[in-house]
Amino acid sequence: MPKPPLFFFFFFFFLLFNLPPPASAVFTPTETLLRFKSSLTNTLALSNWNSSAPLCSGDRRFWTGLICKNGQLYGIRLENMSLGGTVDTAALAGLPTLRTLSLMNNGFEGPMPDVKRIGALRALYLSNNNFSGSISGDAFEGMGNLKRLYLSGNGFSGEIPGSLVELKAVVELGLEDNLFEGRIPDFDERVWKYLNFSGNRLDGPIPYGLRKNSNFTSYLGNNGLCGEPLGPCKSSTKKWSIIIGVLSGAAALTLFLLLLYCFLRPSKSSAAVHDDTKAKTKLFLSPKILFKRPERAHRYSSTDSDENSNLSGPAGSALCFVRNDRVRFDFQELLGASAEVLGSGSFGKSYKAMLSNGSSVVVKRFRQMNAAGKEEFYGHMRRLGRLSHPNLLPLVAFYYGKDDKLLVSDFVPNGSLASHLHGRKSEGNARLNWGKRLKIIKGVARGLSYLHKELPNLSLPHGNLKSSNVLLDHNFSPILSDYALFPLLQKSHAHTHMAAFKSPEFSPSTTDRTSKSTDVWSLGILILETLTGKFPTNYLRQGKGADSDLAAWVDAVVREEWTAEVFDGDLVVSGGGGNEEEGCCDWDCNEDMLKLLKIGMCCCEREVGKRWGLKQAVEKIEELDLNEEGEEYYSSYGSDYNGSFVSNSSNFKGRRTRRMITNEDESSFLS
Repeated sequence: MPKPPLFFFFFFFFLLFNLPPPASAVFTPTETLLRFKSSLTNTLALSNWNSSAPLCSGDRRFWTGLICKNGQLYGIRLENMSLGGTVDTAALAGLPTLRTLSLMNNGFEGPMPDVKRIGALRALYLSNNNFSGSISGDAFEGMGNLKRLYLSGNGFSGEIPGSLVELKAVVELGLEDNLFEGRIPDFDERVWKYLNFSGNRLDGPIPYGLRKNSNFTSYLGNNGLCGEPLGPCKSSTKKWSIIIGVLSGAAALTLFLLLLYCFLRPSKSSAAVHDDTKAKTKLFLSPKILFKRPERAHRYSSTDSDENSNLSGPAGSALCFVRNDRVRFDFQELLGASAEVLGSGSFGKSYKAMLSNGSSVVVKRFRQMNAAGKEEFYGHMRRLGRLSHPNLLPLVAFYYGKDDKLLVSDFVPNGSLASHLHGRKSEGNARLNWGKRLKIIKGVARGLSYLHKELPNLSLPHGNLKSSNVLLDHNFSPILSDYALFPLLQKSHAHTHMAAFKSPEFSPSTTDRTSKSTDVWSLGILILETLTGKFPTNYLRQGKGADSDLAAWVDAVVREEWTAEVFDGDLVVSGGGGNEEEGCCDWDCNEDMLKLLKIGMCCCEREVGKRWGLKQAVEKIEELDLNEEGEEYYSSYGSDYNGSFVSNSSNFKGRRTRRMITNEDESSFLS
């Protein structure tokens, strides 16, 4: 028997050692996650993702962002990590136990990831990234277990994918703040726990299946939507065109027959024919009145409609006014007004609405305002409505809903202090010179003092004082907003987002020690921010441990006697645009600038016992108009270098600093 050629032996061994292993054995969960990580960018937050550590032990995780149950990987939660790159769904499909995936608040870009590869997911959170483009109609096919889907705050466009309708288990759907257009798919009726289509370009009637378990706030910002719970849909133009066309044709035919009749029988009763013609003319004018095009339908719900009685407040009106010095408008006018989104803050969105009388109001929507009952909420709103001060944004009206609360206030056209300090410089933006900044701080101090006087029973009369909540009118007079809301907000949300809970005295792990003095700390941080032009990193973290906060930075610079380095470049440019009416050029005003700097330091003293009281702070700020030498201000930030910012003298006299900085020096120091 002949031996097989040697070639076949080599070919056999080649196949033996090069065949791929079964698909299920290609990657372990550890290898799969590392493969997924390799597709991402900016992965510093995932530094402990390495094969030397196990993923889970019971419900305990060893890798950042994992969710473990019974020793198995259950979910991936990578939020607020500045991640980018590609979402490798092919890799994630190799994790058979993966049930929840959250990549919210990152920097992912490009089209919608191919998530149907991960068919067993029960929850998917992709909100607040930079995804864009249309989503294919079959994007969610086969994901029958999906219960929660959040795609809000991206740039998705086109129609809402029809495959969502087939997901019968979905009870939470957040598609707000995208560019979706067309009609909302015809979802089956179900009990929705969360539903939001607001801030898109949708049109047409709202499907019947969505009407019972949603309210009008789920549809804000879609000019073309109609039907319950919004206003009624306009009648079809085409339908009326056909009706009018038929009637017009009938009228023309009848008129022709009348003329023919008159022509054939001219001598019998011309008067009667004339009278008959007049009657017919009136008759054929009547359809123009009967079928008159209806007035513009409101996009949202009716104020007093029985169908929307669940939206009603006291006396059957959903919109409750708290001031008597404003022109009244009804709920339909407000919700039917042309609107634009001003922005999204920590507590919700703000809309600018143009009313029929030409005036504008701001409507701010709150979702985390459920800490108080209805009666307590109404009482607090009326209390705020009685406040009146030139440096407070007046509350005009409010709406109370089960899930959403709306606060209506005046529109302030010049933006916020934050936008002027940290926004892009342009020719249209006036420079904030010393005179304007002092005016702003004085107004803020007066408004805060008024709040503390009028709301003595609140531990935090303002609670959220920061530059984005200081609005500026055309004259750069400051107007405080978002004040005295802490009693109404859910504590967990307030503790995460309010400025007061970034103070040194607050710690999430201990008893809340915030007090009226915390507002003084916020004022001090605001003063330093206004003088330095630097964004306070205090607001990016909570409580103690913020070693690199703004006050600490100012203290470190001043200790080295480079005081001019502290101030915003717009303030220390020699001859830099000073206003003669304000009495001095910016750097020539350095005495008051240095005094205000030290006032700010004394207000944001870390130890509450050493921190100035609000009354003392306001008095010292008011004195800056007197051009008198100030007394020595005490702060532990500067106490160990003889209480002077500029020299080693024992008295602070606001002398010029020894060294003026150049633009090159400033940029190198602050970088």
